[in-house]
Amino acid sequence: MGYLKIKRVLDILFSVIGLIVLSPVFLILIIAIKLDSKGPILFKQKRVRMHKKHFYILKFRTMRTDTPKDTPTHLLENPDQWITKVGKFLRKTSLDELPQIINILKGEMSIIGPRPALWNQYDLIKERDKYSANAVPVGLTGLAQISGRDEIEIDEKARIDGEYADMIGFMMDARCFVGTVFSVLRNDGVLEGGTGVMSKNSNKQEQKEEESVIR
Repeated sequence: MGYLKIKRVLDILFSVIGLIVLSPVFLILIIAIKLDSKGPILFKQKRVRMHKKHFYILKFRTMRTDTPKDTPTHLLENPDQWITKVGKFLRKTSLDELPQIINILKGEMSIIGPRPALWNQYDLIKERDKYSANAVPVGLTGLAQISGRDEIEIDEKARIDGEYADMIGFMMDARCFVGTVFSVLRNDGVLEGGTGVMSKNSNKQEQKEEESVIR
């Protein structure tokens, strides 16, 4: 696909610019995280990228280091007790995602694309196969993120990811980028502990992204 080559060039260009321009923000957040709680600055999560290959996504740490490992947020007793003060701010503003610029520069992700599923989020991965959504680069943000984010059920999210895969191109990426800016400013679709559900008749929230701290 010819556009994917252009997309990769744009990813490199904008990720380099982003790292330079946002370096003061990175520094402030790093200091805030270290002052707020003990532990590393970053943590990693095993995710699925294009063609269902695995990689480790990077995020700023938002939870205490003694948080039970490999436990979805919504299954924790009183989840708020595990999230740090700075972590709550980072999650609300999506600033915890900024280190993924490094993943983009490495070629593991793109700026725009379906959000990478957890390695064990088999329902979403299977649904994406139906729409060829696993055949395009995963992204920092995408069409699903401006269409409801955590509020979308798994099957609907996969369908929207498939719509992106079918219409991938500069105009679609531009639409997602602009839409993301407005979504973040409005804090749209953020549900702590929710990644959407498979059944439309169920209000139970599915697994939240599990966190694996880089030590």
